[in-house]
Amino acid sequence: MPSYNWVAETRKGKIIKGALEAVDEKSAVLQLKRRNLKIKKIKLKPKDIFENVSFMQPKVTNKDIVIFTRQFSTMIDAGLPLIQGLTILADQAENKTFKRILKEIVRDVEGGSSLAEAMEKHPKVFDGLFVNLVAAGEVGGILDTILQRLASYIEKAEKLKTRIKSAMTYPIVVVAIALIVISVIMIFVIPVFQDMFASFGKALPVPTQIVVAMSNFTKGNIHYMIIVLVVFVFLFKRYRATKGGRKTTDTLALKLPVFGSLLKKVAVARFSRTLGTMISSGVPIITALEIVAKTAGNVVLEEVIFDVRSSIAEGQPIAEPLSENEIFPSMVVQMISVGEATGALDTMLEKIADFYDDEVDAAVEAMTSMLEPLLMVFLGGSIGGLVVAMYLPIFTMAAAMGS
Repeated sequence: MPSYNWVAETRKGKIIKGALEAVDEKSAVLQLKRRNLKIKKIKLKPKDIFENVSFMQPKVTNKDIVIFTRQFSTMIDAGLPLIQGLTILADQAENKTFKRILKEIVRDVEGGSSLAEAMEKHPKVFDGLFVNLVAAGEVGGILDTILQRLASYIEKAEKLKTRIKSAMTYPIVVVAIALIVISVIMIFVIPVFQDMFASFGKALPVPTQIVVAMSNFTKGNIHYMIIVLVVFVFLFKRYRATKGGRKTTDTLALKLPVFGSLLKKVAVARFSRTLGTMISSGVPIITALEIVAKTAGNVVLEEVIFDVRSSIAEGQPIAEPLSENEIFPSMVVQMISVGEATGALDTMLEKIADFYDDEVDAAVEAMTSMLEPLLMVFLGGSIGGLVVAMYLPIFTMAAAMGS
């Protein structure tokens, strides 16, 4: 459907502009007149030559979804009709991809689909959690409340993800920079010293001989080393893409000395937050657990949650199967058991999520504090060791001349 750019005047004399989709210009004019706008200018929007090239289009971010969810909730709460609210949000969306998706949702809803059904057609933007909560909100007549909960959930989940990224990024960047510096020294700097040492006519100290040998090896085989690295990364990704590979790598990740504990805390926080949000919104616990499992992000945790789901389907309490694995601490299991017994499971899960969010903060801070001196030792030991090894012959020669 073609798009039209327009400029119009409101009843109060304010000049506004925007874009809309219509079958033809006449239909576009009628749409604007229905909104009591006096048209000043309207013309066909130029076609984007890259609109069908997916990787050239902007991605829909969590920020886009949070802003949409909060604004949509406010509109529903204010009594604005569903389609009108969606149309307004589609028109003002700055992200082209998100604008297109919202317009498709508007057309589906106008065609008789429910909002949840329309959103379900866009799983990359609106996941199973979002769709099921919207469906529960539509059935229960509390769509505005559900949307507010969703916005808060996405914000907290994004905040948690940002903490983990910051914890992982720091050591990776430092090690990467160190490897680049070491490679530059090995390939370009040490050969200069090697030529200079050759004129001495004396045997080099053992540390210098080792560094020179490493330099010669690196310089002569750098292309093979890069190929091996690329092949390793490719094979690792292929292996992780398999069911067995994913389970093995996820299991190993949870057993890592420092990161393993952090990943478990993140898993508990995410599980508690997601399940608590869904239960409090009226989603049946069996459905909620299935969605939580699919969005767990770890195969080991996913299997645990599916086991819990099977146990509940057989009439067992949720706490019992949770206690049979190492991911959920006994405190969490006991709190869930109390919440289940008192009928306040959703509230208890929210408290657990808040507690583990703070635990993740503390774990990230402690890990960063521990890694900083270790990384400094690594940098100093590797680069400093190379520098000292290369200057040893000079020091030896200077001492010989002094004596």
